[in-house]
Amino acid sequence: MTDQPPREPEPATADASAEAHDDSTTIGLITDGAYALLIARFPSTDEAQAAYADLQELERRTSLRIDGVVVAHRDHEGKVHLGTVTEHSTRSGLTWGVVGGVALGLIFPPSILAGAAAGGAVGAAIGKVNNLAHRSALRERVEAVLTPDSSGLVALVEDSAVVAIREALAKADRIVTEAVDAEAAAAIDREAASAKEALRH
Repeated sequence: MTDQPPREPEPATADASAEAHDDSTTIGLITDGAYALLIARFPSTDEAQAAYADLQELERRTSLRIDGVVVAHRDHEGKVHLGTVTEHSTRSGLTWGVVGGVALGLIFPPSILAGAAAGGAVGAAIGKVNNLAHRSALRERVEAVLTPDSSGLVALVEDSAVVAIREALAKADRIVTEAVDAEAAAAIDREAASAKEALRH
């Protein structure tokens, strides 16, 4: 990620139907609002995977900056499992799934994560990001979206891409959008780069 001067938040453009399931607010993470974390819940993992593919296509045909996306499933015990984390490389050379997986560290404590999210290089990176700050208010809101026995998609994007990403995720049951400060976003990229390097070995 390159350093940027602070920008004013985008004006809200969602229509009334989107408002019914869009919980966009700003809590806890705000300093300059340069980035946003979107968490969307879908009726099934297949639909979350289809949304992932839609975002890939959106990135290919536009100049929107989408730093990371990962599909996640929360089982009946409340544990969060990641989808594939090595699928799509970003323009900056990182991997969408790794960046998106590490971004989960802003949301869930390690005790809730399972499988690839809990162990190995990605798990270690998630743990470091999780230690940035305690964000219980954010976690409570996100846990109300990614509930047990549900599937979802987590995306880290520049704030200028938020409106287009919401439109691309129109089939989601519910969406939460949180502003992320540049320092936290840079930490996610830094830890994702370390995890990617470790995955090569």
